[in-house]
Parts: sequence; C-alpha cells; structure tokens
Amino acid sequence: MDLIERIDELQALVEEAKAVPLSSSAVINRDEFLELLAQLKETVPEEVRRARWMARDRDELLGRARKEAERIITESAEQRDRLLSRTEIVHAAQREAERMQEEARERCARMRVEAEDYIDQKLAAFEILLTKTLTVVGRGREQLQGDAQTVTVPQEGGASNGGPFDASELSRQAQ
Repeated sequence: MDLIERIDELQALVEEAKAVPLSSSAVINRDEFLELLAQLKETVPEEVRRARWMARDRDELLGRARKEAERIITESAEQRDRLLSRTEIVHAAQREAERMQEEARERCARMRVEAEDYIDQKLAAFEILLTKTLTVVGRGREQLQGDAQTVTVPQEGGASNGGPFDASELSRQAQ
C-alpha cells in the first residue's frame, strides 16, 4: 500500500471510533492504531525516497534543459554574429565595387578627353601639313602652267628656259 492509503485507513479508524459521551473524545483501538502508524512509518520513507528521487530527476532534467537552452542561445548569438559580419563584408565589398566603378568611369572620361585632345592635335598638324602640301602643289601647277606658256624648244643640253621641274624647290617653298 502507498502512503495515501495508510492515511485513509487512519482517518477511517478515527471516524468509526466510539464517541465518549458529553465530549469530543473518541475511543480508538490502541493496537490497531499503533499498527497503522507503524505501517505508515515504513511507507513514509519509501514515498519520501521516491519523492526525493523524482525531485532530483526533475532538478537534473531542469539543469540539462537550462544548459541546453544556454548552449542554443550561445550558438544562436554566434551564428547571428557570423551572419552580421558576412553582411558587413558584403556591404563593404559592394561599397568598394561602387567606388571602383566610379573611379573607372572618371578615368575613362579623362582618357577620352585626353584621346580627343591628342587626335585633335594630330589632325590639326595633319591639316597644316596638307595645307602646305596643297600650297606647294598649287605653286607647282602654276609654275607648270607658266612654263607651258613660255615653252621654247629645248637646246642641246636638254634644258629649257625655265629649267627642269625641281620637287625639292617645292618643298623649300612650302616651308
């Protein structure tokens, strides 16, 4: 029997006891009452051991649960920190990439302006050279036309009055 059943038996013994007239006392069988108390004493330590064992198990279970909860919280915090640091790394990389792209755009624009200036300088120099060349060509044609009007029959040395055409003379005139 368990502890509660023993206590129920004691209660029934007291309730069934004969009442003493004109008092609240009752006559209880002493041997029967003492026997129930002895059984109760024997049962109490077993019940107490079970209760202590259950309390100890409960405390161990609660301790393990607390440790597991702390471990989960710690791991979660570490994972959160890793994710945040990765996020920061990604943001920093994005900012660096944007900075590099802007720097490349600026450099490209500068190079384009420099290239256009260089090409413009070369084209201007080429234009000047072409203008001089056209001037020399024009003078050469004029000279040829002027020589053609004053053409005389060549003499035995092969030279005409105006002399032969000299290209080096044209390049000297252009300068």
